[in-house]
Amino acid sequence: MAGGRNGTLYIGVTSDIVKRVWQHKTNATDEFTKDYAVHQLVWYEVHENMESAISREKALKKWNRIWKLRLIEQFNPEWQDLYEQLI
Repeated sequence: MAGGRNGTLYIGVTSDIVKRVWQHKTNATDEFTKDYAVHQLVWYEVHENMESAISREKALKKWNRIWKLRLIEQFNPEWQDLYEQLI
């Protein structure tokens, strides 16, 4: 999730991406989302199981910002909100 192109980034894991993104979009989540207006789904990965998803989340959170931005740019160079593609 992002607060716009090159904005604040949020990395998380969920078993229901549609529901979780909706929560971010409507500020029904934690204070971080509200405070930083993190409402756009700009990148995601699908994993076989929750264990691999959590492992990947932890690894990504250790990445520096430039690496995260490059990952998004490779997957979604226009920084389009991908939420509509999911529903």
